Amino acid sequence: MEKEFYSNGKLLLSGEYAILDGALGLAIPTSYGQSLHITPTTSGFLEWTSFDENDKIWFSARFDLTNLNVVSSSDAAMAKTLMDLLLEANAQNPLLLTDSQGLQIETHLTFPNSWGLGTSSTLINNVAQWARVDAFQLLWNAFGGSGYDIACAQYNSPLTYQLKDGNPEVEQIDFDPIFKDSLYFVHLNQKQSSKEAIANYREQEFDQSELVRQVSDITKKMIHASTLAGFETLMDEHENILSKVLKTPPVKQRLFPDYFGAIKSLGAWGGDFVLATGDDKTHSYFKSKGFETVIPYAKMTL
Repeated sequence: MEKEFYSNGKLLLSGEYAILDGALGLAIPTSYGQSLHITPTTSGFLEWTSFDENDKIWFSARFDLTNLNVVSSSDAAMAKTLMDLLLEANAQNPLLLTDSQGLQIETHLTFPNSWGLGTSSTLINNVAQWARVDAFQLLWNAFGGSGYDIACAQYNSPLTYQLKDGNPEVEQIDFDPIFKDSLYFVHLNQKQSSKEAIANYREQEFDQSELVRQVSDITKKMIHASTLAGFETLMDEHENILSKVLKTPPVKQRLFPDYFGAIKSLGAWGGDFVLATGDDKTHSYFKSKGFETVIPYAKMTL
């Protein structure tokens, strides 16, 4: 019997890095995501094909159904990562492949995989749905990370996310700012490695509990901000606090010092999307600097 699953992409508006240590983060599921389609076959293999947003194949692999070893692939490193994920899913549900004589699996992204909106997290959540296992556990055992992206994959509205004693606490919230037409997501034309960014964060020395307190406080204020000016102040505060911890200048200071609005990094600093406040001049400003992907808040969010 054919099966299909879908998961939302993710953006973290507040809490990056500190969310790993228990800070409250504000996250939004995106209107972009990834589907997983499974068709039974009699090939004796698990045949995997990943399609991009233009329906072109960007990865393919074939696995031995008995032990999930890689038989062939278009990218050895990616095939190994996928094998580890499938082995972990199978370890959590040993019945997953017992009755299967072969599987053809397709994934379809609705966004460019360079965007950093959750190519991995949407895949993990889809595999978890198929395997009927806990997606958070699958993430932590296979990859690591805070898990907020898994929460976004599963929920269709803005949410707060917090790790308490290692357990995820997710609360759907009503976050629909009256100034949302002044919010834009700008892609920095490069994908940032979350693993490397987290490793760098872990090397820094700072007062962890104070950072968690400050960031959680900003998150709460962001949710209830009633004016754009107030929201911009909170964006700047968040940037300055993390800048000191990471010993890295904020993205506005580094790349866009002459921009008229506020700019805040999202997720791992140095890549993927940033949040910018602005108006009808925002598109032309960023495009003049070579950043073509500028997405209004309403288009990015569910």
